[in-house]
Amino acid sequence: MRKIFLLCLLVPILGIGQTKNIVSADRVFPKVDKVLEFEKALATHAQKYHTGDWKWRVFAIQSGPDAGGYHIIEGPTSWEAIDGRGNLGAEHNMDYNKSVAIYLTERGSTSYSVFQDSLSSVALGDYSDKINITHYFPKMGWFGKVWDGVKSFKKVWEAGGESMAVYTSSGSGPAQLSVVTRYKQGLKERASGFRKPMKERYEAVNGSDSWDDWIDVQRNYIDHAWSELLFYRADLSSK
Repeated sequence: MRKIFLLCLLVPILGIGQTKNIVSADRVFPKVDKVLEFEKALATHAQKYHTGDWKWRVFAIQSGPDAGGYHIIEGPTSWEAIDGRGNLGAEHNMDYNKSVAIYLTERGSTSYSVFQDSLSSVALGDYSDKINITHYFPKMGWFGKVWDGVKSFKKVWEAGGESMAVYTSSGSGPAQLSVVTRYKQGLKERASGFRKPMKERYEAVNGSDSWDDWIDVQRNYIDHAWSELLFYRADLSSK
């Protein structure tokens, strides 16, 4: 009985330690004359080797500086699971290097991000097929200001029925907040008039003239920002 009691005490601790809110993203860029071969090899590799915590969601990058590339999301998982993952094995590595990587250019990147539930208006796993990612890079020492600025949008998004997922980078270059718009109703959500102007909706939640506070964050505390459209490719992803 005492053992059962002690186990019950440990359950909340174990649950906290194993929170699956970490995603990794690989950006790869196939050679322009090898796109079809690359896609076929990528799909085969994903469906054979990437399941469970390591499943892949593959997006084609449609616009922005990385247009033409592929955004490969793995997870969500936990840091503990990543710790215990180890080497993926000779068979996996051989397959990727000999079947997929041969079609890639040298350009590419890998990053880790942490899903921030307190900033988001949608659950981590509530995905959509079309998304917009806005990348915010705070100035050194001003991450907290930008965090608070993004947080001020949460109730605005909820009131407007917008599915917004926010991530922070972890061990992946400059500090970054990524705000992902998940277009549940498709790209028509981007159309002028689909919702009231953002300034109007923002001030309805945060108070008169509060929009100036967000402008101040952008002007003084964000080093730079950029955005892009991505479309989900189910045919290239894990099944």
